[in-house]
Amino acid sequence: MNDLLPIHNSIEPMLIAGPCSAENLGQMLATASGLHAAGVEIFRAGVWKPRTRPGGFEGCGERALQWLREVKDRFGMLTATEVGCARHAELALQAGVDVLWIGARTSASPFAMDEIAEALAGTDVPVLVKNPICADLDLWIGAVERLYLRGLRRLGAIHRGFKSAADPVYRNTPHWEIADALREVLPGLPVICDPSHMAGRRDLVGPLVQEAMRRRYDGFIIEAHATPDEAWTDAAQQLTPADLGKIMAEKRNCQKRCSTFSTNAGMP
Repeated sequence: MNDLLPIHNSIEPMLIAGPCSAENLGQMLATASGLHAAGVEIFRAGVWKPRTRPGGFEGCGERALQWLREVKDRFGMLTATEVGCARHAELALQAGVDVLWIGARTSASPFAMDEIAEALAGTDVPVLVKNPICADLDLWIGAVERLYLRGLRRLGAIHRGFKSAADPVYRNTPHWEIADALREVLPGLPVICDPSHMAGRRDLVGPLVQEAMRRRYDGFIIEAHATPDEAWTDAAQQLTPADLGKIMAEKRNCQKRCSTFSTNAGMP
């Protein structure tokens, strides 16, 4: 994969942030306003949200794509959403969504990946592939390869951790070594971190960001909501825009300290 193209134009690590789910236009605009003020350039929201078990809120579907369009028009932000099948991909492209990601359940299915790759063939939309729920490196690599073989070149991976019934701390165990192995096999592929789904709790997001920075990840996708305690899905792991701003400010300060240390390391 030596001919991959950039998935964003900034020299800074990519930052995608926004609510787990698109609930209504007011929630989207309130969250986007806070994130725009914090310097976020790519706004994310889940339009289709099938849950592990049926019966809960499962997203607003196609009409929520227009709310993403409203965010783009009002704030000049790029937009991102998850697609779980070929029809989702087609509708998102028609609505002008800028970045697509493929979730952990979908990336585990070669059938679904083939259908999505076929739907996206001939486009240059950036596509980010989350690791499968299970700790299977080959499935993750295979999901990326299916897109590549259909001609997509603006590709990246999202490390969101792996399901483990025995982990007492994280919602999804990081298993950093599996993402490290992906980067060894596909060295030109950008890998961004999803600390929200690793953590499952907002107080763990900041430390996971710091660890991903130490490991030189290419960016972050983080869940943020204007009123996270009232979120309709995954409330416990979402940050306020202000709290996200604080975490990212600390990230920048850490980068400056590391840069200064590196520059001065050889001085007497």
